[in-house]
Amino acid sequence: MNEHLIHESDTLTLCTLASGSRGNSIYISDGQTRLLVDAGLSAKEIQRRMQAVGLNPSELDGLIVSHEHSDHIQGIGVLSRRYKLPVYLTHATYLAAARLGKLHGSHHFQCGSPFQIGTLKVHPFSISHDAKDPAGFTIGRNGKRIGIATDLGKATVMVSDHLSGCGLIVLEANHDPRMLEEGPYPWHLKQRIRGRSGHLSNLESRNLLAQIQHAHLKYVVLAHLSETNNTAEKAFSEVASAIPHLTAKILVANQDQPGPLLTI
Repeated sequence: MNEHLIHESDTLTLCTLASGSRGNSIYISDGQTRLLVDAGLSAKEIQRRMQAVGLNPSELDGLIVSHEHSDHIQGIGVLSRRYKLPVYLTHATYLAAARLGKLHGSHHFQCGSPFQIGTLKVHPFSISHDAKDPAGFTIGRNGKRIGIATDLGKATVMVSDHLSGCGLIVLEANHDPRMLEEGPYPWHLKQRIRGRSGHLSNLESRNLLAQIQHAHLKYVVLAHLSETNNTAEKAFSEVASAIPHLTAKILVANQDQPGPLLTI
């Protein structure tokens, strides 16, 4: 379904344009306001992937940055300048992301303080990751919300509180613990990944989802899978089999191509 055909004020659309260690970007819209959360691919590739699913980058209204790691900000500066887009990020992230270059405009938010972009309400919340001031988000309007929580080492009570009640959740399922343990990464990197400031495993993602599932949860998108320490099949199986009564559809985001347009 093309997002431009959706005009109801209580309808939200999401498309995962890329997800993984080589680049991340998520498109969200209510049919009036159109945002990207992160742009960790080149601006040219972001444009190509948007156009491949019928989206027009020239209609974007803003860019939101979760944290300063390169797989989340690579295309932010060029997109901001090319399409005259404001960029929303914390002050600490702005200072840490020197490679952004000149921006068309920057607006600094604080985790815990909601703000408005057009018709969409954005509520950033703190997550545990090895960045200066990393954020997860809920985005929505009229009581309908999408939740995004990737790049976090621990599913805190704050994370579960914010994701509870969302109709669509993008949730990290980065690694299979056994694959990570037996894999080729050096010891210090393995420790970082499974540490409090690293990334959620399939098991941790499953446990969080088991806590927050509800009857009106329509989609769960498993995101930021490691290409070395996980597979789509393992992530899906771990989450789906452990929650047999989950009515939501579970999808796995892809690094190399955009996912489908999802609406709630």
